[in-house]
Amino acid sequence: MSLNRFKESKSAEIKRLRQLASEGNLPVPLPAGSRPSFSQALVNSPSLAIIAEFKQASPSRGPIAIGMLPEDVAQQYAQAGANAISVLTEEKYFMGKLDFIRRMAPAGLPMLRKEFIFDALQVIATAATPASALLLIVRLTPDPGHLRELRELAECYGIEAVVEVFDEHDLSIARESGARLIQVNARDLKTLVTDRRSCLALASLKHDDELWIAASGMESAEHLQEAAKAGFQAALIGTSLMLGGHPGTTLTNLLCNFHSL
Repeated sequence: MSLNRFKESKSAEIKRLRQLASEGNLPVPLPAGSRPSFSQALVNSPSLAIIAEFKQASPSRGPIAIGMLPEDVAQQYAQAGANAISVLTEEKYFMGKLDFIRRMAPAGLPMLRKEFIFDALQVIATAATPASALLLIVRLTPDPGHLRELRELAECYGIEAVVEVFDEHDLSIARESGARLIQVNARDLKTLVTDRRSCLALASLKHDDELWIAASGMESAEHLQEAAKAGFQAALIGTSLMLGGHPGTTLTNLLCNFHSL
């Protein structure tokens, strides 16, 4: 498998954005001060912060939770104690929509746009939504200069950039780009194989001025405890919450078990 398939899946979207830009009709960014702080929501958590994800499908699992309303799930996550929400907006492989962010905003939690972003126009389109953060993937954007440009553009609109790495090489690129909000994905996007142990081990390289998020393979209270002990400040949980169709109840039970350990 190749990351090119994810890049190719965005070609129509970028073509449309370029057309809008040429016509002077790009979506208007929201005021920078209108977004709750993503990183502050994580830092303020008394224990491991939870980023609960809304996803309907994935390349590795296929359909997961088709038909659930994003606004309902957002309210469930807020009531269950999530610190932030990750929103899948990629359409081809994850059955997401950019409009999900607007629909989930009333729940009041800061939102991360989880998407394959590598073009400045995608950043501007994100700025027209209530998203507090967006995802930049080192393996999709391996040039540290370009990665820095995208991050700084997002920050101009009051949006934080979560920079995703898989291994030590990715981490060096992320740091060269100036990233301080680091997400370690235990799933290799090329093979879709999950290696949670390597993810945890990478945390030994964490710097004090960085905020780290553990992603993929977080399915149990024990997994959350291991992430916290390794030095992660937050964990992103998706599939395990959405499976079964009761994400709020599942998160409540997971947190109850985690806090009782």
